[in-house]
Amino acid sequence: MFIAQNNLQFILEVAVIIHVGIILLFNVVAVPLSLVMFLGTVITVILALIFSFDAAFLLLPFLSHHEFTHPFGPFAVLFWVTMVASSNLLTEAGIRSTSVKKLSLLLFFIIAIAGGLMHRSFLVLWLLGWAFGYLLMSKSFRRSTRITKKSVLSFVLAGAGAFALMEFLSKVLHKSVLSPMLRITRLEENTIPSLSLVLKNTTFWGHVQGSCYWKSACLGGADGYITLPVTMIQNLGLPYHIFYGVLVVKKDYIDYMLPGIFAVAFDAGFFGLLFLLAWVMIVTFSGLRVLKKYQEQRLNGSRMYLGREALLIGSLAAFLSQSLVGLFIFNRSFNSSALLTYIIISALVMAHTVTVKRTIQ
Repeated sequence: MFIAQNNLQFILEVAVIIHVGIILLFNVVAVPLSLVMFLGTVITVILALIFSFDAAFLLLPFLSHHEFTHPFGPFAVLFWVTMVASSNLLTEAGIRSTSVKKLSLLLFFIIAIAGGLMHRSFLVLWLLGWAFGYLLMSKSFRRSTRITKKSVLSFVLAGAGAFALMEFLSKVLHKSVLSPMLRITRLEENTIPSLSLVLKNTTFWGHVQGSCYWKSACLGGADGYITLPVTMIQNLGLPYHIFYGVLVVKKDYIDYMLPGIFAVAFDAGFFGLLFLLAWVMIVTFSGLRVLKKYQEQRLNGSRMYLGREALLIGSLAAFLSQSLVGLFIFNRSFNSSALLTYIIISALVMAHTVTVKRTIQ
């Protein structure tokens, strides 16, 4: 009875297992600021190298790239923001961290360029992660956060400049895969038919039977448009509807062309979409509430939760940015392997809200 019967049940079971596991681990392992800062720095450097090599493979002939930005992009946001938050906490404690701040600035541009070359959606994710990290750190460290017309304009111009640079490189290098305009053209050609399919056939619990790719074998929900990694499902020998090999293009009709709110509604119904939106709100407000408690402890002179505070800031920034990009811009940003990443980051936020009491008998 505990074996999942379809993709959505499998997602829920894996999510529960990961959340319980990380909560228990979080209550057993100490999280000092030094460890958090060390791991944040090392993992950010590793991810920067991975993205750089992957971007190089995209540009060089006879080499295949792997698109690591989808599964690892939110982790890059998490650990980069955690590293920056850790350095700020050190400064608050009167310890200089100039070298870490310089390294974080260098890594910011390396990851932005390498990840942006691979996927334009990652560039949006990265800039949103930076913005959320900045806002959370300003709130946590009681710094004035002035969102002026100039700062908003600068943010928009930075994004527009990056996209213009991508288009320029696609023309100079004759690499159409780099072109943001190609992506926009594909959306213009395919979004309306995909959107029409979703809006006409979505029901409260899924979609009209026979309306998906599987036709007569269509389940009316959990038909493989929202899944965990396909290799994970295949290795476990689970008999679910999955799109792999040449069938991936059939999944792209929804996964690649629409924001997540439509893909989730089609495969999980309006109930599934409402459940996901409610969970995003629960995780967000729970994380902000705990972050405020960490701030109060620090201002009262306690250094017990400094490492947890830095990790929570990074986790919240990653969770919020991936939620926005996945739900409202590009479904693939939290589908398949990226969905597993999303579940882990959600668990890293919720782990701060649960304390397991230890008793000695």
